[in-house]
Amino acid sequence: MSAPQGAHAHPGLVMFALAMGGFAIGTTEFASMSLLPYFARGLRIDEPTAGHVISAYALGVVVGAPLIAVIGAKLARRTQLIALMAMFALGNGLSAMAPSYGWLLLFRFIAGLPHGAYFGIAALVATGLVPPNRRAMAVGRIMLGLTVATVIGVPAASWIGQAVGWRSGFAIVAGLALTTVALVTLYAPRDAAHPDASPLRELSALGKVQVWLTLLIGAVGFGGLFAVYTYLATTLVEVTHVSPGFVPVVLMVFGLGMTIGNIVVPWFADKALMPTAGGLLLFSALMLILFPLAAPHLWWMMADVFLIGIGGALGTALQTRLMDVAEHAQALAAALNHSAFNTANALGPFLGGLAIDAGLGWTSTGPVGCGLALGGFAIWAVAVWDARRREGRPAIA
Repeated sequence: MSAPQGAHAHPGLVMFALAMGGFAIGTTEFASMSLLPYFARGLRIDEPTAGHVISAYALGVVVGAPLIAVIGAKLARRTQLIALMAMFALGNGLSAMAPSYGWLLLFRFIAGLPHGAYFGIAALVATGLVPPNRRAMAVGRIMLGLTVATVIGVPAASWIGQAVGWRSGFAIVAGLALTTVALVTLYAPRDAAHPDASPLRELSALGKVQVWLTLLIGAVGFGGLFAVYTYLATTLVEVTHVSPGFVPVVLMVFGLGMTIGNIVVPWFADKALMPTAGGLLLFSALMLILFPLAAPHLWWMMADVFLIGIGGALGTALQTRLMDVAEHAQALAAALNHSAFNTANALGPFLGGLAIDAGLGWTSTGPVGCGLALGGFAIWAVAVWDARRREGRPAIA
């Protein structure tokens, strides 16, 4: 745990500045999925092919998080946050001007590069402002930027994208990223890099079994949420038979679930971290297997989507867990958490798309997602067993 670098900064303003970056990232990550039918049509490609644009962003996160965390090991965290958001603004600005499908793939990859490293560094700054027993709550506040984006930013981008064109959604995100650059410059604590920080020190995280197990829980278990969410807009139109104009309302309901989850779940995570993560995986599996039953009925669909959103709080629990098991290599481990979740962001839509292409229907993403959540729970069980074996006691909290 780093020293309280924010001693001379107002914690509320710092959290707000950091959460604004999460808001920008959340808007582009989830709005891209909701705008998928529109840029597919605009670029004259089918929706499963357009889903590769989502995967390109996710691949950028997977590649960028460890690379940037290691390269930036000797830089002050405030400097890293500013540079990362500037790069994020550039990637989204270019995405808004992409002349073809191939260029959009490249620009989404570039936009994804700073994603994981930003959240990882932001989480470390936030937890440095609070007592050790409130770390999950601090991480949850940063993640609230992402979840509030699903309530406000994503529906707004979706509505504007429908009215003005899909390119406007990426342009809005570029503006949000530049706003974050200004806020971080004003409010983030001025710090210096740890004197012992080095790329090799950060790379030591890769030698820890518990780090890999925690990352695998996210990479597999979180894929279920993305399997459903990526194709949610089309499922609502084709199965629930709502008008395209009502789709953003359901997306907002999903965002409310994620937001409430990130307000409530960290309270439990600060008391019993791993049991909370395991419980969320089982809860998600249940909500996902119910998705095909709920989809034809609007009110049941909205209730199920809300509950699936609550499962998104898994990210906060696993982010905090990585800080426990990474020891002195927290920057890389924290950044890799978002590589793991964006591996899920690539895996879920890919498997969901395969089920749809096989003729199993739009709601087949629910059972696919359930299988992924249960897979994450199986890895969680291995992580718990390994922790007990290493510590010689049944300590999973």
